[in-house]
Amino acid sequence: MNSAADLPSIEAIVIGASAGGVEALLSILSPLREGFKLPIIVVLHLPDERRSQLAEVFARRVSMPVLEARDKTLVEAGTLYFAAPGYHLSVEQDRSFSLSLEARVHYSRPAIDYLFESAADAYGSALAAVLLTGGNSDGARGLAQVKRRGGMTIVQDPDEAQVATMPQAALDIHQPDHILPIRGIGRLLVELERIAC
Repeated sequence: MNSAADLPSIEAIVIGASAGGVEALLSILSPLREGFKLPIIVVLHLPDERRSQLAEVFARRVSMPVLEARDKTLVEAGTLYFAAPGYHLSVEQDRSFSLSLEARVHYSRPAIDYLFESAADAYGSALAAVLLTGGNSDGARGLAQVKRRGGMTIVQDPDEAQVATMPQAALDIHQPDHILPIRGIGRLLVELERIAC
């Protein structure tokens, strides 16, 4: 593991997950201390037809404020955002959210690639992107884009993931900065936030 001195200064964290993602996210986010300063923006694939209960579920389990990302609102520090079901979520250059109904990517809307690629353009080297368990290849291309823009890329160890397809797809096209089990990812986010403050 790199020493803290080697870690970059991060301004935002994006996370993508699909099958098995709720449990993985809770494991990472529940231990984060109150007052965690960085914004965390999450795309979690969900069946479209229901209104997402994610914000409510996570609000009870994490110490950060939890919101569903709304069109045209600015990304606020220290807030956990979830993409709304049925809309692609992107981050604009002014670091506001944009929701769109463009075609599905990897059968998904919201798609992880959408969020990762737009956030990579908005934050450049100040972005950390995390790809977790899931059953398709969404996120692999977006992660590669984060890397090209100088951001930090983190992939859940496929051996530990509930469904290894998604992390493995990312590893097939890109060598991330970190391949970690869930506990390690949680610890790394804590470290990144400590440096950012």
